[in-house]
Order: sequence, then structure tokens, then C-alpha cells
Amino acid sequence: QAALDRGYTVQGEMFSAADMAKLAAEVFPCRAELLTGGLEGANRDRILRHLAAGCPVLVPYDEDSNHEPCRRRGYKAHWAVVSGALLGLRPDAPSPPCREDEEIPGLFHPRGPGPLPAGVEETYLLAKQGKSWRYQLWGYGQLQESNAQLTDFSPRRAGDGKVYIVPAGGLQEGLCGQAVLLHPGP
Repeated sequence: QAALDRGYTVQGEMFSAADMAKLAAEVFPCRAELLTGGLEGANRDRILRHLAAGCPVLVPYDEDSNHEPCRRRGYKAHWAVVSGALLGLRPDAPSPPCREDEEIPGLFHPRGPGPLPAGVEETYLLAKQGKSWRYQLWGYGQLQESNAQLTDFSPRRAGDGKVYIVPAGGLQEGLCGQAVLLHPGP
């Protein structure tokens, strides 16, 4: 309702990461930070450190029929809440400063903010999409690729006779290569 009241959406669509960040900061007791420039490079480390600190990330992506990321040029653009990461380390990687989970032997949690462990071979993200009842593990690269190709508004939606709020530069400007980091506190 807040998104409707503020003119960010008409049908429930959110094609602007900047508007999503404003909305999150208004609705939740958090500080929202718009991340631009894609999900790779320095942003990858920022996202993984942010998740390790226990903070969620909102990421736009194209949703496949099983809710996983796909590449449909933005035709199926949706938002996911990413709340954790699973890092697969090489067997010879140095042990990071972690604590073992009390209920799941062999699962370790970081002891707080700090550098990412060395020797990461695989990275998976714990994500949830609003239409799904379940959390899923997605490959980081799979989500990054989906996020990086959000460029076009669906021709089917454009011709359905409904009104949508789309930024002047389209999905390329509003969603492509962007995410929202949610920090605790106002």
C-alpha cells in the first residue's frame, strides 16, 4: 500500500531499485543503500560481507517458472530477498574464523564482520521470492547474470492495456546491475 501511495507502483510492479530502496527505508526499521555497477568485482565482496554480518539484500532478477533466476531480458523481472550465503571452500583452504552450528555438524557461521575466507570455490545464495513458500539456494553467478541482463520491459505487459510505472530509461536504468543492501537501524 505504501508503494501505491507514493506512486512507485500501480500494479505491484517495482521497476526502480532506487524506489525500492526508498520504500524499504520508509516501511522497515532499516537504512537502505542502493548498490549500482553490477553484482561482481568489489560489489560481490560487499554483498557477501553484508550477508555474513546477518543483513539481507534485495536483488531484482528474471524469475523462471521454478522461481530461480533466468535470462529473459527483464520480461519476467521480480525481486528476491537474499538472506545468506553458502561458501564452498577448497579442502586445503585455511580455516576462516568461524563457529560451528549447534544443530548441523559441519556447518560453520562467521564470527562477525571481516574479510571473506580464502579458497572459495563455489558461492550459493539463500534466497526467497515473494510468490514462493520456500527458500532456495541459487548459484551466485546465476543471480548475477540474471540481474545484469534486465534491460527490456515485457512487450506482453506493454500491450496488455494496464498502466505500469517504468523509469525513463526503462529497466536498463531502473534495475540492471543494481541491488539494495538493508542495514539495521534508521
